[in-house]
Amino acid sequence: MSASKWFTLAFSALLYFGLRWRRKRSKLPLPPGPKKLPLVGNLLDIPRERQWEAYHRWSKELNSDIIHLDAAGTSIVVLSSMEAIRDIFEQRSSLYSGRLRLPMLVELMGWDFAFPFMNYGKERMVGITKYIGPSYSSPNIVGVRTEDCSTRPSTVPPQSNSIRRKQRQCMKSYAGFFKTPHDIMGHFRHLAGALIMDIAYGIKVLPSEDPYIQVIEQAMHNLSNASIPGAFLVDTFPALKYVPSWFPGAGFQHKAKEWRKVVREVLEKPFHKTKRSITMGTAQPSFTSLNLHNINESEASDVTAQEYLIKGVAATMYAAGADSTVSALGTFVLAMLANPEAQMKAQDEIDSVIGPGNLPDFTDELSLPYVSAIVKEVLRWRNVTPIAFPHYIAVDDEYRGYRIPAGSLVIGNTWAILHDKEMYADPHSFNPERFLLDGKLNPAVRDPETAAFGFGRRICPGRYMATASIWIAVASMLAAFNIKKAVDEDGKEVEPSFEYSSTGVVSAPLPFKCSITPRSPQVVEVIQATGGTQ
Repeated sequence: MSASKWFTLAFSALLYFGLRWRRKRSKLPLPPGPKKLPLVGNLLDIPRERQWEAYHRWSKELNSDIIHLDAAGTSIVVLSSMEAIRDIFEQRSSLYSGRLRLPMLVELMGWDFAFPFMNYGKERMVGITKYIGPSYSSPNIVGVRTEDCSTRPSTVPPQSNSIRRKQRQCMKSYAGFFKTPHDIMGHFRHLAGALIMDIAYGIKVLPSEDPYIQVIEQAMHNLSNASIPGAFLVDTFPALKYVPSWFPGAGFQHKAKEWRKVVREVLEKPFHKTKRSITMGTAQPSFTSLNLHNINESEASDVTAQEYLIKGVAATMYAAGADSTVSALGTFVLAMLANPEAQMKAQDEIDSVIGPGNLPDFTDELSLPYVSAIVKEVLRWRNVTPIAFPHYIAVDDEYRGYRIPAGSLVIGNTWAILHDKEMYADPHSFNPERFLLDGKLNPAVRDPETAAFGFGRRICPGRYMATASIWIAVASMLAAFNIKKAVDEDGKEVEPSFEYSSTGVVSAPLPFKCSITPRSPQVVEVIQATGGTQ
């Protein structure tokens, strides 16, 4: 880089930080935080991996559930208790429901259709909420869940039938576990992708190497790379998005162009396939087909705009649903490998309720509290999203005598909350019994679902569908299979590494080997009999 370009960059940085420094500031102190260096603040302190553990460590060292960091001029506030999260994200949700501008991810890569990245209250987001609707964001998918672990019966809506049906259909594909046990995460990725494609679009995916699943894998991989803090300078200096791709140092433009093509495939390809199926009269019931049908029957003046909203919601379901389910199911298998006694207790419970060789249904959930406790512990022990997606506050605020600067990113440290030893004794151990009391779910123990899917107005609207998908998959696998450690050529058990990806939005187990075998010939017959039913 030439001297003139270095000078321009340095001048721009000094001007940027100078303007921020000159802003009128409150006399209130910032929340406690690690010592800040001039200009860069805590930028060099924040690790690129497992940030949630560093945030939690600082919170403990400073004896504060709210801490402040400065990442080269970006104010970051981290909350590590449910009390602070309720106060900030729920009681003051009108202030703390915004999203940071993400030039690389949203403006260049084209994720502007995804409502998790939209500012709350934006007209398009308001329109989106009606399409998510009570049937996809309702706790009635399985039962009504509250902050504690209690569950009461409720009407099971139609999409739970889709979840159960697709789960049964995909049970046949579990035979792949026996042939390629090293690729169990790949099998889960196919299972989760098949489920969400069926629910969102009514599309039946191919048994292997399905193009819809391959494209979403690529899109989520790219999204994960673009979400790493500091990965692209354009996120710090948004004006750089106007720099032409041929300009020296503008390599990010080439990446954005290629990644945008993948995002457009995610948005357009399955949607138009469903529209063609509707025209031909062959469409299966799905989120997309049902909502498009409702538009046709309405007196809507702007059909194109409403179709775009439906398309965006379906693509968001398609993108968000796959990764989180894959991570949770991978964690479940690792937990069973490390805790065979928990697997045996769950299988004994299932056999006593529905009988050996049978597969559970959603109506069995209340009679299977130990299975439900395993699912809750999976969501708590190695939670899918260790830190919630950052909220953004546009105005100055005050909390507990501290100043929350305008323009701050406010992060809920989900990992810290779900590993709080005051609520969860011995939090790093996998222990489903922590959620049980006298053979029932203990209402005194906080349900991990209250933290695992985000907070306040930005909580994941599909969380109940996600937990329903995970519950039926876990219950079915426990009923049908024995999960054990793999054995090498010398007959020795292969210990899984228990390593997780740690840089992106979703933390998922890295590939590992295991052995999954049918519990009985009878269950094989049941799987073969139910796997092809519609």
